[in-house]
Amino acid sequence: MSVATAAVAGAAPKPAPADENFLRAYDAFRAGNPLKLQKIPGLPAGHVLAPYPEYWRLKLRLEDASDAEVRAFLEREPGTYLADRLRADWLKLLGKRADWPAFDRELSPLVVDDLEIRCYAWLSRLTRGDESANEEARAIWQEPRELPEGCHALANKMTEGGAFSVDDVWRRFRLLSANAQVGAARRALAHLPAGEKHDEALFNQAATAPKKLLATPPRNLEVRATREMLLFAVVRLGRTEPEAAVEYLLGKTRVRLPDEDVKYLWGSLAYEGARRLMPDAHKWYALAGGTLLSDEQLAWKARAALRAADWPAVRDAIDRMSVSGRQDPAWTYWYGRALGAQGVGDGARAYYLRISGQPNFYGLLASEELGGMAGVPEPFSASTDDEINATKLNPGLVRALELYRLDLRPEATREWVFTIRNMEDAQLLAAAEIARRAGIFDRAINTADRTVHRHNYKARFLAPFKEVFSEQARSSGLEEAWVLGLVRQESRFIVDAKSSVGARGLMQLMPATAKWVAKRSGQRDFNMARVSEVSVNVALGTSYLKHVLDDLGHPVLASAAYNAGPGRARRWRDARPLEGAIYAETIPFNETRDYVKKVMANTMYYSQLIGGKLIPLKDRLGTISAKVAGERVNEELP
Repeated sequence: MSVATAAVAGAAPKPAPADENFLRAYDAFRAGNPLKLQKIPGLPAGHVLAPYPEYWRLKLRLEDASDAEVRAFLEREPGTYLADRLRADWLKLLGKRADWPAFDRELSPLVVDDLEIRCYAWLSRLTRGDESANEEARAIWQEPRELPEGCHALANKMTEGGAFSVDDVWRRFRLLSANAQVGAARRALAHLPAGEKHDEALFNQAATAPKKLLATPPRNLEVRATREMLLFAVVRLGRTEPEAAVEYLLGKTRVRLPDEDVKYLWGSLAYEGARRLMPDAHKWYALAGGTLLSDEQLAWKARAALRAADWPAVRDAIDRMSVSGRQDPAWTYWYGRALGAQGVGDGARAYYLRISGQPNFYGLLASEELGGMAGVPEPFSASTDDEINATKLNPGLVRALELYRLDLRPEATREWVFTIRNMEDAQLLAAAEIARRAGIFDRAINTADRTVHRHNYKARFLAPFKEVFSEQARSSGLEEAWVLGLVRQESRFIVDAKSSVGARGLMQLMPATAKWVAKRSGQRDFNMARVSEVSVNVALGTSYLKHVLDDLGHPVLASAAYNAGPGRARRWRDARPLEGAIYAETIPFNETRDYVKKVMANTMYYSQLIGGKLIPLKDRLGTISAKVAGERVNEELP
């Protein structure tokens, strides 16, 4: 065989014309190039993905499209993901145009929940004189982020009608300030009446140079708009230097502020301190008294109280949360623990019973508090051939599988999620099996996770490439169930998974980490192109995980380190030994906190499924040792 022939033989097969045209059309759509898209041939009639190029063409010229064109597409594709997506696009345009008859007609079939469309729906009702929309729409004022255009139009209408008071505007300003949404906070102030306007120069100084403003504060704090800018400066300083902000609050200006403003600032600074695990934050929350705190601020009040072992304060924080906040399994569990610590055994048991058996971190812990250990529900409900064959014919799943084949994962996943949203357990399990057979393990796991009555935990906790994991866990001296639990959380076993920051493969290795581990293990000829190979990725990942475990000495710390780095995992300890569950709950990074809890819960299920040693979760969590004076805490591995 000639070299040329060998090259041709080894080359990747050329895509079929339909595939090539589809991918070219997708690229043109992503680039927002309607002219290029128009020149690309469409798919043959009857092709499973034929509606996609049609939608893309219509989407890019939607502002110029006629009602008839839009309705024709919606009628051709009733109940599909693309129809719902187009309807959402169309509703936003109709709302922007204030075409309320057409908007109201198209609204009811919509499936997706979109904040901007909800705002337009309330605005439509207000234009018809339905004043009850005012009360419902007030909820948007509690969104701690910038609002979309439709919601600003609604807020303007509500302000004109007197539905928002000056106090409402300042409350929103404070909410946004606490969440570092400076642009949104500035925009909220536009709703102040003319006589209550703020000083823009003071706002800019508070936002960008709070120390400078606080060094020479305004003399007249009687005017609310001026006083609020001073408070804003303290909050801004507290985000970067909470101790400096506290020092300022304890100074002379404090006596010039109303008591409720001082308490507001203590609540804000306590929140910032708690997120940094500062011991004084617990005391600062006490100084905030009964000031109104958001659920997020109250969650950190509870976490600060947990680290201080102040169980009455834990209860107080949870009692003050909203109904939805209190219903979080985390706070149900810790409220039970607080009751138990205060000798209210029956009350504690009642709280544990609310979440016992739930397939999550706190459901497992609650079951153990009640004297048992949650097991894997059996028998495993397997799908029949008839159920699988019937589900295979679902057009939405067919489209999703075709999109996965073309490596258009984001589009495929959206199509899949939309299609399974109302499926019953039998269909969900069949769809999960279809995804497993296709090697789309993330969809298999997430779909099986949705069942309500019929469960198959072997599908929820898949273990593809088990031989590789068994071998590498054994050679590294790691518990296989823990490795599987970590990989389930990292990548859902997607071989070519890539994160937004560049982590790759099953164990989501960063390039620097992969190279460091390869060099450490003597692989001089290591090539990053191989990092997505299953055997290579798992070998490197388990080697790194073992190194972190040996370095930190505890699987909870090692799990946190794998996600956020060893230095952070060390710094998040306390000056005294901490219960492992408290350490996990008080991790400052939302992503890492959720990650560690899920990895440890996953480990429990994998241990039972693969016949590992049954160790209660509370024992696995154990106790996290205290910080040691002079210990290195800033060193980070790659």
